[in-house]
Amino acid sequence: VQLQASGGGLVQAGDSLRLSCARSGRTFRRLGMGWFRQAPGKEREVVATIPWSGGSIYYADSVKGRFTISGDGTGNMVYLQMNSLKPEDTAVYYCAATASWGTRVRSLDYDIWGQGTQVTVSS
Repeated sequence: VQLQASGGGLVQAGDSLRLSCARSGRTFRRLGMGWFRQAPGKEREVVATIPWSGGSIYYADSVKGRFTISGDGTGNMVYLQMNSLKPEDTAVYYCAATASWGTRVRSLDYDIWGQGTQVTVSS
């Protein structure tokens, strides 16, 4: 399984962006998906996750009410709709997949990672 993230860019504060993560490769396993981000000089942090079974959708406090994670129903795509972007949202965003059941918010729970996509929010 491979993941391909896209949709990043340079925007102004208050703008919106939609990140996409495409899953490819042969697998019949259902996978939980997550979005993480890493800003320069900071550790990678969870943004939002969606489990394949059990648990519930999770959002970091810093993005609640502004970001929405969703899937296309097939398990092949996951999206992160980001509204009301702030300069502190500037980071490289990664999508990741986990075969673990339930809500997973730790990066070490995720086995498969896509390449990052840069999001830069100017003030």
